[in-house]
Amino acid sequence: GNMAAKFPVSVLENLFSYLGIEDLRSCSLVCKSWYKFLNDENNDVWRLHCVRKLAEEALKSDLLANVPTYKAKLRAFYHAWNPNDCSRNMFVKGNGFTVHRNPVAQSSDATRGKIGFKAGRHCWEIWWEGPLGTVAVIGIATKQAPTQCHGYTALIGSDDQSWGWNLVDNHLLHNGDSQGNYPQVNNAPKYQVGERIRIILDCEDNTLAFEKNYECLGVAFRGLPNDTALYPSVSAVYGNTEVSMVYLGQPLDG
Repeated sequence: GNMAAKFPVSVLENLFSYLGIEDLRSCSLVCKSWYKFLNDENNDVWRLHCVRKLAEEALKSDLLANVPTYKAKLRAFYHAWNPNDCSRNMFVKGNGFTVHRNPVAQSSDATRGKIGFKAGRHCWEIWWEGPLGTVAVIGIATKQAPTQCHGYTALIGSDDQSWGWNLVDNHLLHNGDSQGNYPQVNNAPKYQVGERIRIILDCEDNTLAFEKNYECLGVAFRGLPNDTALYPSVSAVYGNTEVSMVYLGQPLDG
């Protein structure tokens, strides 16, 4: 009972650093002092978990520049691209956050994040490293959406299981149809390789919106399903192109 609360911080840090995430969640409910301790997103427990789970490369590069705390970096890792849920022509690189598309002719290839969402509000960043090719789509998909198909197509948005924004021609895509230009301004600037785009999925009002250069571009899709998990997703056609995705948590506007 109360004995536990009396451990010095250094002992707690050591103990907690060996526990799994689920166990830590349980520990935070034991008493106020443990809760307070584990709620400090930058303490040594989260740092040690980060060091153990995340590639050194990811922690040292500016991949996670917009993810301030150790706990948030760990959360981003648990939400990153799923190496077991992508086209066979793609692989997740050693840093854990970047997917690489092999140079395979006449193929469109997609990947999904490890965790899908049915509730809450979620924000993540996606950016292209390397050429877009003729089709480069970012958005969301259900588990039912295909991750590979023949030819060069907008795979995300090609059926009723995915919703995408093609960065090459600024079209929104769903069900195989263009849903109009996005953002809805004349001569909207085209995506520049390396620009981070924020994607905001709101499962409360079932909308998807995008931000570029910290400017909200408006709601892209309404009426998203609320009975099935929606996953961060991209599709690519260009050989050796790479796309990174970092989960940021709740959007900052509350």
